[in-house]
Amino acid sequence: MRGLAARGLSIGYGGVAIARGVDLSIQQGEITCLLGPNGVGKTTLFKTLLGLLPALGGAVTVDGVDISRMRRADIARVIAYVPQSHPPDFAYTVRDLVVMGRTAGLGAFKTPGRADIEAASRALDTLGVANLADRDATRISGGQLQLALIARALAQEATVIVMDEPTASLDIANRVLVLETVRSLAERGHAVVMSTHEPEHAFAVAHFVAALGPQNHFVAGPVEEVLTDEELSRLYGVDLRVERAPSGRVVVGPREKKGSAPPVI
Repeated sequence: MRGLAARGLSIGYGGVAIARGVDLSIQQGEITCLLGPNGVGKTTLFKTLLGLLPALGGAVTVDGVDISRMRRADIARVIAYVPQSHPPDFAYTVRDLVVMGRTAGLGAFKTPGRADIEAASRALDTLGVANLADRDATRISGGQLQLALIARALAQEATVIVMDEPTASLDIANRVLVLETVRSLAERGHAVVMSTHEPEHAFAVAHFVAALGPQNHFVAGPVEEVLTDEELSRLYGVDLRVERAPSGRVVVGPREKKGSAPPVI
């Protein structure tokens, strides 16, 4: 089965490691959530998984091949990156924004052709936003733009999709929409890894979770096994509790102290 893996991975900058011993496997049809407080190296881990930063130890492999031995174009054919939603610098149409996902398959000095435009149209249609194709990408909502960025990754036709906080700054309706889209990507056979600051998202959509914390703390495994009260409290340095509502929905929040109301978060 195709996918992305890290084995004994050390990550950092300038030869200084900020995390060591990262073991991670992201396979087709599975969703992995990356959790951790600010500043522990989640972005650095993503950059290393994408081949943008060299590993300081261990290895990242794509379909069993060490990523350090792959050309950027070959990596882009397997791994697509979805950044946090932010307005483009130029007033591209949504269609043009999505077509940019096809550049990995184009040679030097070539322009997108009919097949590339058709692939972009299929991706927009798959995500239910084909009606946005001719809209100015700087004048659509944050949720619509996030879906357009995911469509760009789909148009890239990569197996692995790496998402950096895809629900950040979105309202609740758009968060639900994006999470449903993430689930559908796995059902379509993609391997998905997404970072989030919301442990509830891992319980809602993920098969596995990777938790990166201070002092070289790293643990990965099935969501229910990893995200215990103890692990979440250790990870964030706050006394947290996992509660399951009668509906089955999981809520994570501060443990209520005796004789006091729970804090508002």
